[in-house]
Amino acid sequence: MSGGDGLFEVDPAAVARPTTVSATPGRKTFRVFAPDQMLLLPPSLDEWLPENHLARFVAELVDEVLDLGPILASYTERRGFPPYDPRLMVRLLIYGYTTGVRSSRAVERKCVDDVAFRYLAAGQGPDYRSISRFRARHLDALAGILTQSLHLAQKLGMVKMGRVALDGTKLEANASKHKAMSYARLIDKEERVELQIAELEAEALLADAEAADAAEDAVFGVNGKDIDLPGELDRREKRLARLQAARAQIEAEAAEKARRHAEDKETRRQGRSGADDPDAVTAAGRTAAGTARPKDKAQANFTDPQSRIMKNGDGAYIQAYNAQAVVDDAHQIITAADVTTNPSDALNYTGMLDQSAANTDVHAKQALVDAGYCSEANLAAAAARQAEHGTETLMATGRLAHDEQVSAAPRGRIPANATPRERMARKLRTKPGRAAYARRKAIVEPVFGQIITCQDGRELLLRGENGARGEWRLLAACHNLRKIFRHAGTAGLTAARP
Repeated sequence: MSGGDGLFEVDPAAVARPTTVSATPGRKTFRVFAPDQMLLLPPSLDEWLPENHLARFVAELVDEVLDLGPILASYTERRGFPPYDPRLMVRLLIYGYTTGVRSSRAVERKCVDDVAFRYLAAGQGPDYRSISRFRARHLDALAGILTQSLHLAQKLGMVKMGRVALDGTKLEANASKHKAMSYARLIDKEERVELQIAELEAEALLADAEAADAAEDAVFGVNGKDIDLPGELDRREKRLARLQAARAQIEAEAAEKARRHAEDKETRRQGRSGADDPDAVTAAGRTAAGTARPKDKAQANFTDPQSRIMKNGDGAYIQAYNAQAVVDDAHQIITAADVTTNPSDALNYTGMLDQSAANTDVHAKQALVDAGYCSEANLAAAAARQAEHGTETLMATGRLAHDEQVSAAPRGRIPANATPRERMARKLRTKPGRAAYARRKAIVEPVFGQIITCQDGRELLLRGENGARGEWRLLAACHNLRKIFRHAGTAGLTAARP
């Protein structure tokens, strides 16, 4: 106020300007924008997310539905600094693997930058080391969330087990294929390194002798060269040890493969002759394993020795694992998931369908598989499965041999001399067979696409077969949880609470 009548002296330059501004041409008034406005009450994280947000679903799922007993039971040591609450860490990992944020460093950043992650962490910010160690320590328990998500989907009526589809996809391992070496090159490299070690050892002896004669020379100087011989020897010896370990791994795998092949061959021979001699089977396997030699192109990777070079769907060769999944037709819920180091799908037919039945306590009425699973053993297993469990298998047979002929639209009785492959091919060429098998792509292949695109699951982060298997099952569990959220939302968790 002017004239000194005011209560306080006010500097005209300090008078706050209005926070709204007007555009000169049209005198437009904007909404109030006050970046420096102080909050009278602390903000509530609960108000920052809409009611139907995925993060709310994950929070309620972890707090009220999931059984975290296996994780909590491992914390028995009373000493040390208190760790983060396991519920917090499971929340972050499930939400991260569901939304494609899988790296522990990325999760740490999101706990600062992303509202949903801050809501799930209740404002806390665990560092990436804590997140990574928690995931590695409790990987088996986290992979077990797959069966819990499957049981939740069953309670909501999302799993029918009337028709399932089995398929595999190649997931990139956390290793470069350029870090792999063939068996032939391993032997050559090993010989070279052994020769280099011998030369360095000889140089070291000469250097010691010269150092004793001339104290003014460097202890490890050789012919004027400044070489750290002990360091070089240590590096070469470590390299030799890695080469020898890789060679031993390839040789052991070749011996095991030869043993299994010989045992299977002897078992089939005894089955045809009506004999039953387990000792002969074991002896055949032992003999084959003792004489087995790896192929020159057999490879081992130094970064992730258990991963293999495989051909993916685009025809490119990558360092990878073979991920398998059984998917239910009703809502694309994954009922079984596994990882193998064998590029071929054929060895996984029986195991994957058994795992699916064990997880759901129900045998599927119909199973659809592509030609990658077709083999004489699997055709026989499919017939036995239908007789024992009532599961009809529609298995693509691929190209038939020249002496195997099936008409385009077979009619009449099946010829008595038809082979199992011809019988399966005949079934697939009937009208019901074509209609049923046409559903295979629509059931399982979109699931792989959703995991790769929505969950960034093309490349695995964890190394080793056990790490790859645990991470693939965690990805499968989060896929199921996403489907449950889309189908029933947070309200669907009410029926699943214990």
